[in-house]
Amino acid sequence: QVQLVESGGGLVQAGGSLTLSCAASGRTFSSYTMGWLRQTPGKEREFVAQISRSFAVRYYADSVKGRFTISRDSSKNTVYLQMNSLKPEDTAVYYCAADLSGRAYRLGPEDFGSWGQGTQVTVSS
Repeated sequence: QVQLVESGGGLVQAGGSLTLSCAASGRTFSSYTMGWLRQTPGKEREFVAQISRSFAVRYYADSVKGRFTISRDSSKNTVYLQMNSLKPEDTAVYYCAADLSGRAYRLGPEDFGSWGQGTQVTVSS
């Protein structure tokens, strides 16, 4: 198992930016596929972005494409989500997740086996 700890959430005005960070424990971080997902009350957790262990493959939800960027730094065991041009509909709890199998195809929420505790992002209009 791996422990994931998110940080960087907060309150921002529409059009603003935030960067979320997720620090992972363990010595095999570079072998994990990492993702960001989000959830709002009463709704299922939804996919936001994913980055492969090789850095080469990234996926984004259509709703965030062109505004959000996922990246990772293996020297720091950290994955990031840079969020620009934020909209009120981006308001959610954002979760960092890991697929320890390192699968390269786009994963669904059910495919990620390890999760962080979540960090709240609130975008005001």
